[in-house]
Amino acid sequence: MNNKLLVIAGPTAVGKSETAVTLAKNLNGEIISADSMQIYKYMDIGSAKITKEEMDGIPHYMIDFLDPSEEYTVSEYKDAVINIIEDIHSRGKLPIIVGGTGLYINSIICNMTFAEGEKDEEYRAYLNDLAERNGNEYIHNMLKEVDKVSADTIHYNNRKRVIRALEVFHLTKKPFSSFDIGDSIYTCKYDLYYYVLNMPRNELYARINQRVDIMMDLGLLKEVEDLKAKGLNENMQSMKGIGYKELFEYLNDKVSLEDAINSIKQGSRNYAKRQLTWFRKDPRAKFINREEFKNQDEIVTKITNDIM
Repeated sequence: MNNKLLVIAGPTAVGKSETAVTLAKNLNGEIISADSMQIYKYMDIGSAKITKEEMDGIPHYMIDFLDPSEEYTVSEYKDAVINIIEDIHSRGKLPIIVGGTGLYINSIICNMTFAEGEKDEEYRAYLNDLAERNGNEYIHNMLKEVDKVSADTIHYNNRKRVIRALEVFHLTKKPFSSFDIGDSIYTCKYDLYYYVLNMPRNELYARINQRVDIMMDLGLLKEVEDLKAKGLNENMQSMKGIGYKELFEYLNDKVSLEDAINSIKQGSRNYAKRQLTWFRKDPRAKFINREEFKNQDEIVTKITNDIM
C-alpha cells in the first residue's frame, strides 16, 4: 500500500467501526483506534468498545491497554501510532485510523508541533490550584486574556484543555490557537484518504439516545460501580468521559438515575455536534452522508474505489 493512510472519522454512534472492518477486509488493512476513551481497560460499555466478534479477525490497535487510573497525552498517542503505522506499512498492509477523537486524528495527519512541546508541571499545578480555589471559569478567563480564539472553542469545564492552552502560551509565548490555523497545519507525510461518516441530525440523535439505553441495559451502571470500587474517582481523566461522569454523580447522590441518563444522552448529542464542527475544519475531509447511499455496501465500494 506504499505510504497510504485511510482515516474513517465521524460523530459518536454513526457506525464507524462496522464500516472500517469491512474496508479492512477489502483493502488488506489493519485498524488503529482514535478514541480517547477506548484506550482504557475495564471501560467497555460506556466507551462503546468494539468486541472481538465485531473485529471479525481484523487486528485492532490502541484499544484496552491503559489502566483508568493513568493519564495519557496526545503526544504519547502520536508516538505509539506512528510506530504502528510503520509496522503495518512494512508488512504491505493498509493502516486505517478509526474514531471520533479529533485531536488524536490530527496528531497523526496534521503538522501539530505543539504535541511534542515540553511540559511545565509546576505551572500546571499552579493552574490546577487556581481552579480548585476559584473555579474553572477563573482560569478560563485567564485564557480569554491571552487567546480568545481558544477560549471561545474550549468549554470552561474542560479544565485539562484550558490548562494545556495556557501552558502552551506560557512555554511558547504564542496562542494555542496559532498552532491550529493556516494551511501549514494540513500537511501530512502520508498519502492520506480522509472520510467523515455522517447522517441527518435527527437520525443521528435518535441513534445516540437508543445507544445510551442499550448501554444501560448492558450494565453500564454496574461497570461504573465496579470502577468506583477499584478506587477511581470523578477527578481522574478517564472518569470525565461521557457516561462515566454522569453516573458518578448519581452514585455520589448528586442526581437521580433518570437525570443522569438524560444527561448522558444530552452530553452525547452535544459531543456529536462538536465532533462534526471539528471535522469540518479540515479541507481534506470528504464527508460521506449516509442518506446519499442505498446501503453500507455502496459506501464501502465508494471508498474502496477511491483508494485502489
